[in-house]
Amino acid sequence: MNRISRFLWFCSGAHIDTLEKHPTDHNKYVGIGATIFFTGLFAALSGGYAMIFVFKGGDLAWLFSIFFGLIWGLAIFNMDRYIVGSLDKNASSNKQLLQATPRILLAIMIGIVISRPLELKIFDKEIKEKLKVSYLNGQRSKIDTLNKAFDKKYTIEISKFNDQKAQRDSLAAAIKSDRQKLNYEIFGNKTTETSGVMGYGPYAKRKEAELKQREQNLDTLTADLRKTERFIDGRKQFDGLMSEKLYTTKQLDSLANIAGFADRNWALGQLSFNADGTKDLNTSLAVTFIGLLFIFFECLPVFVKLMSARGSYDHAIENAEKVQVHLSDKDRDMEITVADQIQDTRVGIRAQQRVDELKS
Repeated sequence: MNRISRFLWFCSGAHIDTLEKHPTDHNKYVGIGATIFFTGLFAALSGGYAMIFVFKGGDLAWLFSIFFGLIWGLAIFNMDRYIVGSLDKNASSNKQLLQATPRILLAIMIGIVISRPLELKIFDKEIKEKLKVSYLNGQRSKIDTLNKAFDKKYTIEISKFNDQKAQRDSLAAAIKSDRQKLNYEIFGNKTTETSGVMGYGPYAKRKEAELKQREQNLDTLTADLRKTERFIDGRKQFDGLMSEKLYTTKQLDSLANIAGFADRNWALGQLSFNADGTKDLNTSLAVTFIGLLFIFFECLPVFVKLMSARGSYDHAIENAEKVQVHLSDKDRDMEITVADQIQDTRVGIRAQQRVDELKS
């Protein structure tokens, strides 16, 4: 426990040898040091997680992520240690508040930077689902855009194809109706368009001849339709429409897993909105409060030191600083005195040398 306490005192930026002599302030600086340490730890985790997306795909991505995460954590730890350690508890309340203001603003910025990657990890499942929807909508929009551009480019061919198809369908329906009428005529079914006499008579022969001619026309029209269809399909293949398809579930999972930091950050922002664009209050509050939690955690050491009363350790530090300043001033005065004496000696030596020269 003694080693842990000394380590946390070091984290708090306190002078350990002086703090050991003042037991009443031990717990305060243990708390401050622990907060700074865990802030650095969270920063390391946050930075390492963010670096995963930067180096994703590399053979040593995990190693680089750990390395840069540790560097980032140590940088934040050192900055927090300086922010807290530089607050002067021996100054007046107004001066302390003035000193703390820029430090609090810096702590807020650090808290925002730290919280974002951790929020991405907390809402990882929801972010992946949002990304899948986004990728699917993007692919659907891309296909729609290609189809519209193709329709505009080949308006004449598509219009011809539609006309041929309509003519084929109309002719096929008419042939089917005439075939039924011919059967009625042959088998003696009485209708408004048949004689009702059974047998293969002149009327039936004439209807069959007309029917064969129309079937030949249908075959010719079908051949032309297939030719036009093959041309359009070839153009679609050439323009890339045939290769563009909606993503499968497996493809969407793969895309969501390899999404970069920017895409995930965008998806996290979109979690605060419903599909119809309205505000999702519950998710928005959850994301906001998690971010505020990390910001408050980052500012906590500064607040603790500001709110804490001036203890015996602070008095000891003030006295030590005064003694150090006094010794520094005394040393500086001694240095000035010695320098003046050396200068006077040099002047005396030069004067004596001048006198000796004149005598000689």
